[in-house]
Amino acid sequence: MDKVRRVLVHVCTERSSPQRALFVQSVTGHFSEGGADEVEVSCSLQRRRLVLSRGDGGRGSPLKRPAFCPIKHLSIAEAAAIPLDVQQRGVDVGVAIILQTANQRVLLTRRAKELRIFPNVWVPPGCRRRCIFNCPLALFSLGGHLEPDETLLEAGLRELWEETGLKLEPEGASPKILGLWESVYPAMLSRGPPERHHIVVYMLLLSSRSHLQLQGSLSPSPAEVSSCLWADRQLVRAIVSSGEEEGAVPLSDLQGGVSVTRVSPGGGLSEATLPLEVLMSRAPASGPDVERVSTGTKYALELWLRSLET
Repeated sequence: MDKVRRVLVHVCTERSSPQRALFVQSVTGHFSEGGADEVEVSCSLQRRRLVLSRGDGGRGSPLKRPAFCPIKHLSIAEAAAIPLDVQQRGVDVGVAIILQTANQRVLLTRRAKELRIFPNVWVPPGCRRRCIFNCPLALFSLGGHLEPDETLLEAGLRELWEETGLKLEPEGASPKILGLWESVYPAMLSRGPPERHHIVVYMLLLSSRSHLQLQGSLSPSPAEVSSCLWADRQLVRAIVSSGEEEGAVPLSDLQGGVSVTRVSPGGGLSEATLPLEVLMSRAPASGPDVERVSTGTKYALELWLRSLET
């Protein structure tokens, strides 16, 4: 098997060849007009490069960055001060799975507190900010490497199984890209200069089983996951609206806390209740981060709600 290699983001404009995206370059900003934070792009894999180009009349995928994206607000002096080895990383690719059950719930996992990047933050499976690799006849995976001759669906199902213990059959999974998210760590300049820069691809997979049926097979990796929860549409709407200035779903509409499954260091599972306010928290403008649903995850969940309507 050939040595695996990182897949990096490349961008191209009309009549130009793909160019490797710079670490200090906002990929969203490259395609936006007037500083917009959301654009439409087309994406394809070309010789170990995820190539993004301007979307074609609604047939592409949405790409978004948060309004507080550090790369967007990076000054020339701040960009120059970033260590050269960091700048040379380029923009990595990540994939996260929005797993939809037969009764329309989605799985969210809380990153282990020991993780250096975004600890205690709620994200979909696969969103671990690991490098993405490729091999012949494959596109990209959730992290690690792809086995020879794996398809995109096979890679996604394998990584989902390795991280959560859930094994889905390829038939009926109906993979679909919901959208792309530009993610930078730390999330704000007030917390330090950028160290990681990713384009995260959110992919929807369907299961023919309910969340209760899948729960029995849940076996998360304690090195990466400290808790799991199955969010229904009402909870998802509340989480999504918590990132908006207006139109938030009143917490009174949701009774009590949220049932979650805690993962012990040894891998044991136990039931617990999480206060709703935790999932409604936003990223603080300064100081240490808090337990919350990541901003990119809120965006992906909003796209998921839209997909249910269509």
